Amino acid sequence: MTLDEILVSLFPAGCEVRSENGRIAGQGDLANGRRVHVLGLSHGVALGIDDAAILAGQVLEIARTADGTPILILIDSSSQRMSRRDELLGLNEYLAHLAKSLLLAEHEGHRTIGLLYGGSAAGAFIATALATGTLVALPGAHPEVMDLPSMARVTKLSIDLLREKAKATPVFAPGLDNLARMGAVHEIWDPERPLATQLEALLARPAGEDSRDVLGQQRNGRPKAAAIAARVAQRAQSDA
Repeated sequence: MTLDEILVSLFPAGCEVRSENGRIAGQGDLANGRRVHVLGLSHGVALGIDDAAILAGQVLEIARTADGTPILILIDSSSQRMSRRDELLGLNEYLAHLAKSLLLAEHEGHRTIGLLYGGSAAGAFIATALATGTLVALPGAHPEVMDLPSMARVTKLSIDLLREKAKATPVFAPGLDNLARMGAVHEIWDPERPLATQLEALLARPAGEDSRDVLGQQRNGRPKAAAIAARVAQRAQSDA
């Protein structure tokens, strides 16, 4: 689905959402009258310090309000912008600031939902999609925390060995299906059904604790993470 098709399906009565220089911003109203803030990235833009700072500022402005209006983050990006300028000015800190802004908004009562409809990779994926409280996706989205050639360079393992490991565990494999199995993607929405209905159903469910490790266990993508996290939490409580 294109961005325009997604917006029409989300807000059939119309919305005030614009896309400029790869950044999405605006608002829309669902059929039940509930307003939703819409932010994000479009057209495969690389996320640099300028876009990260602008997006974080918009999220923080929303977080200061007490109305609990949800924030929908639409995502079609490439990786972070790995230019000399961005790196020297502290790109990692800008990305961390954006991620923490989304976490703060969720903590202040604004549900944060990421809708991945295109690509996203590496730091851009972590600072946007994975920083939202709930991440959903449309078929055809292609996220990756790290592609296999990059993983081979970092781990010093051959790409052939990583391909074999990717067949056995989704942790080593990029792509939407693998991230869904790990629990990072909560749901894959059906583009043949109105997206507004699916968003309303998601928002009707109460916000809870981060359940990605539990989803990963249920889907056999991360069989050990939930148990280990529970043991760590139990040990922390007993030592308190």
